[in-house]
Amino acid sequence: MPDYKFRTIDAAGKIRNDTMVASNPMELEKRLGSMGFDLLSYKEQHKASKNAFHSKKISRRELINFTFHIEQLIKAGVPLIDSLKDIRDSIDYSHFTDVLQTVIDDIEGGKTLSLALAEHPVIFDKVYVTLVRVGEETGQLAEVLKDLAETIRWQDELISQTKKIMIYPTIVTVIVLLVVTFLMMYLMPQLLPFIRNLGTEIPTHTLILMEVSNIFVNYWYLIFSVPVMLFFALKMIAKNNHNVKYYLDGIKLKFWIFGPLMTKIKLARFANYFAMMYSSGITVLDALKISENMVDNLVLEDSIHKARDSISEGIIISKSFEAVGVFPSMIVRMLKVGEDTGAMDDALMNVSYFYNREVKESIDKIEPTILPILTVVLGGIMMWIMMAVLGPVYDAVAGVKI
Repeated sequence: MPDYKFRTIDAAGKIRNDTMVASNPMELEKRLGSMGFDLLSYKEQHKASKNAFHSKKISRRELINFTFHIEQLIKAGVPLIDSLKDIRDSIDYSHFTDVLQTVIDDIEGGKTLSLALAEHPVIFDKVYVTLVRVGEETGQLAEVLKDLAETIRWQDELISQTKKIMIYPTIVTVIVLLVVTFLMMYLMPQLLPFIRNLGTEIPTHTLILMEVSNIFVNYWYLIFSVPVMLFFALKMIAKNNHNVKYYLDGIKLKFWIFGPLMTKIKLARFANYFAMMYSSGITVLDALKISENMVDNLVLEDSIHKARDSISEGIIISKSFEAVGVFPSMIVRMLKVGEDTGAMDDALMNVSYFYNREVKESIDKIEPTILPILTVVLGGIMMWIMMAVLGPVYDAVAGVKI
């Protein structure tokens, strides 16, 4: 379906330039007219622009609202096409409006909802499309969409909560770095001549401080640029080298404080999607194959992949998960109980609940843990500087004979 670049004017005389997907120019003019715009000119986009259209993302909030509203409309008995059109017309014009229009056109052309959504993998990932397809095949589309909306909402709340608790520690860290930089590059260079002229023996900790200050003054550009360059260099290398990425992903999971939290967050996401797919009727092997990509970490992906291989060879789920050494013993016991009782659905939901609770508790503990450490670090730096500066002054004063 063509992608048009157009120029319009509204009732107030305001000129607007934008892009929109439409089946033909008449459809473009009709849609713009329904939005209160008069079409002045249009031009069909080139292939590169069309590719750019399919690479654009939408916010997680937009995806949550879409999933929730379509679930409500389908549950109320509204036909699928009418539901999509109602959602399209109820939101402010954006890139997602065009996406919905292409989905509507694809369905009217004979595609199912899952196939139409699969045309936009940047917005609707493989898990989303697979669950929608299962919902279509089982006649439980509304129930599947409800579970999807709740899972995406949980993920959004988790990300928001994580960002929120990191704001204050980040601010404190930045302040510490700024204070140290100011002291080393501005204050210390002014005090160094005074300390040298005191005529007393300069203590070792003062000499170290003087050397650190000289490094800051003479090589400040390296101090600030090298970490940034190293970060982007490693990121680029990891993108093109599987072994490097695997090694770095392993370090991330072991990193002080944040590593265990990251592991729990990623496994919580995996557990949520795995439980949701299994309860929707997807086989264990297929659910694992799809959900292993949700962890976004090669070490965890490899562990889940090994568990899937073990299950495919006939080993029970609990033993397979235990063998990879990533999942806590409590999780393995839950799965074992689910296998023994035949209630694997409940066991997987309990696993999901366990990780959700663990993540919440870990997040709540981060701020109280980090702030005292940052305070001690800042206090230690200030004490070192004061002792290094005032120590020689005190020695000089004490050596004066009255």
